[in-house]
Amino acid sequence: MSAMLEESVEWRVESGEIPYRAALAEMDARNRRIAAGEARELIWLLEHPPVYTAGTSASGADLLDPRFEVVEAGRGGRYTYHGPGQRVGYVLLDLGRRGRDVRCFVHALEGWVLDALGTFGVECWRSDGRVGIWTRDVDGREAKIGAIGVRVRRWVTMHGFSINVAPDLAHFGGIVPCGIAEFGVTSLEKLGIALAPGALDAALAAHAPGFLAALDTRKSCPTP
Repeated sequence: MSAMLEESVEWRVESGEIPYRAALAEMDARNRRIAAGEARELIWLLEHPPVYTAGTSASGADLLDPRFEVVEAGRGGRYTYHGPGQRVGYVLLDLGRRGRDVRCFVHALEGWVLDALGTFGVECWRSDGRVGIWTRDVDGREAKIGAIGVRVRRWVTMHGFSINVAPDLAHFGGIVPCGIAEFGVTSLEKLGIALAPGALDAALAAHAPGFLAALDTRKSCPTP
């Protein structure tokens, strides 16, 4: 599958699981090449084997049961979980030519995920003071269905988002996800939404041009 994106952006979709450390090394190398003008920007969709990743604000108190490998990710944020049944999107864009506005980038990234989930009738939203994509769980309480975590180096973005399609939600029990103990996590599967293979990727592809346009025009930027 390929998205109708501007020529400068490569759209890559992996069919198998990519070990987290391998993906991190690929992002690091690609970041350097994009910054040097030697490679195209990249949007990369994939899944990982089970892993806990620690952001730059991670607290040891939030690592409750390290039953899987724990990797220092270098992105912003705290601990999160990645694993099968979760779609991860790594977004490597050159903000040097896209406005140099990290706040705008994060806002546009959130909007892209919200739009893609809306394709399937999922009502979800941003929440002030709580990073991520939130929805109403089966018990009526707010729960996180998507995580956001980014890093910007040489004005080129790294990392991106994850969306819980049908992961084993018990695996989140080894951490305090993103350091927010009072709210749980949910998934499309738990909400009763069963997606055909590739359906989420197709929705993300359909809304990707809008994401890039919003970023480049800065129309979606929140006011400081």
